[in-house]
Amino acid sequence: MASNSKIHLAQFLIHGPTYHSHAMWRHPRTEWGPDTWARPELYQHIAKVCERGLFDMVFFADLNYISDTYTGTLDPALRHAVQAPEHDPIPLLSFMAAVTEKIGLAATFSTSHHHPFYVSRLWASIDHLTRGRAGWNVVTSLNHNQAANYGQEREDSDLRYEKAHEFIEVCQELWNSWDEDAVVMDQESGVFVDPTKVHRIEFEGNFYKSRGPLNVVRSPQSGPAILQAGTSPKGKDFAALHADAIFAIQPLAADAAQLRTDIRTRAADSGRDPDHCKLLFGAQPIIGESDSHAVELQEEHNSLVPLEAGLAILSAHLDFDLSTLDPNELMGDRTEPELQRMRTRYFNPDGSSMTVAEVAQKHGQSVGIPQFVGTATTVTDQMEAFVDEAGGDGFMLSPISCPGAIEDFVELIVPELQRRGRYRTEYTGSTQRDHLRQTD
Repeated sequence: MASNSKIHLAQFLIHGPTYHSHAMWRHPRTEWGPDTWARPELYQHIAKVCERGLFDMVFFADLNYISDTYTGTLDPALRHAVQAPEHDPIPLLSFMAAVTEKIGLAATFSTSHHHPFYVSRLWASIDHLTRGRAGWNVVTSLNHNQAANYGQEREDSDLRYEKAHEFIEVCQELWNSWDEDAVVMDQESGVFVDPTKVHRIEFEGNFYKSRGPLNVVRSPQSGPAILQAGTSPKGKDFAALHADAIFAIQPLAADAAQLRTDIRTRAADSGRDPDHCKLLFGAQPIIGESDSHAVELQEEHNSLVPLEAGLAILSAHLDFDLSTLDPNELMGDRTEPELQRMRTRYFNPDGSSMTVAEVAQKHGQSVGIPQFVGTATTVTDQMEAFVDEAGGDGFMLSPISCPGAIEDFVELIVPELQRRGRYRTEYTGSTQRDHLRQTD
């Protein structure tokens, strides 16, 4: 990446009491009442702060289950708020759109348990309500708990992505089933829609059928911007073909660089402009008044994460019960297929493997996201160094407290990035896709 290229920023959120940090809900700066995390006012505040910081988007992850993977019971997940409870983020997008004008508003929604017609209608409506600021993080459900909640068995990865490709194809045809000028609204003649400009799709694939057309007029972006976070070969193929942006967790810049090269090659091979598929790498900034103060804040935060919480969330994300392993054995030596998806998170910067317990502890602290620790100046230095080595496009930021960490970043790091010429000083477009493609 050229050293003067602009860095893109997005804010990671969950509609629940923990995000990536499993200390967040009990952090001393997170001054919540019992249900603050469940109320729309918190997220409206966050959206306004992030828009003031000129972020590309706020981005909600979402899981439709409470994990019993670790030890076979719900107890650890519930005890430590291991991404549970977790409310539906979709309704929040409209609340947040109502108090902002520019910032993108994105959420995760799985293709695994719904029909494309419903989902295309939902996201076209959200794109209208946000005036073109919608982003859909397309996922397939890979945890047995989520499949069980819908009365299904978990499908293997290849089948899930085969279905996802077809799912998106149906959605895109439905989003395009209305021509841009179909609505004429001619009061004198009494014609609201020109019928010749609305089309059935008559889709019949291996997994889905839909006659169409959609009963939602073409939305500002012709459907939402598409986001993705898969790291399997099938997931990367899907992202390279469809995604406007990818959220990736890579603790080491060298691994991040390899991923970006891989994605850009796949995008070019599929006939897309690789620059239209942005990579945003996870980052957890911890900003202090001095470098030593920042280290104290890091130690305070990390000490608040129980090991059991880390083992529970890592087990959930791997869909593998880590209580069956010795916590002192090396995670990098394990060969189980379920453990390979997150393999880059098992190693120290010197290439040595962490133990099961060490990986789990880090997962509970940040879900594998690197912590950038220091003053506003040194954190910015670290972020610049990472993105320049990785060749990535920017960061998905993960807070250690809420409110607190997001405000600190906007007030301290954004001006420093702007001073260095590495960050926008205004939005030049109005849609989610505009922000992702902005270069000045």
